[in-house]
Amino acid sequence: MSDDYARGRRDGLRLALAVLAAEEEKWAALLGESPSWRTNANREVRHKALKVAQQRVQTALNRLTPKDSSPMDEELASALDRAGL
Repeated sequence: MSDDYARGRRDGLRLALAVLAAEEEKWAALLGESPSWRTNANREVRHKALKVAQQRVQTALNRLTPKDSSPMDEELASALDRAGL
C-alpha cells in the first residue's frame, strides 16, 4: 500500500471520527429531554450506537497507524482531541 493511499485512508477515518463526535454531541444534549419515554429510549439507543461506532472507527485508525512511528503524530493527536477520545 502506498504512503499516499494509507495517509488518505487515515484522513478519511479521522474525518469519520469528527462527524461521529459531532453527532454524538448533538444526541447527548437531547437525552432525557422529551416527555415521551419512547423518544427518550430511542435517543439513548442512538447515542450508544454512535459511541460504539466511534470506538470501532478508532480501532480501525489504530490498526492503520504505522507501528514504527513511536511518537504520536501531532495531526493525529489534534484530531483525537477534537473528537474527544
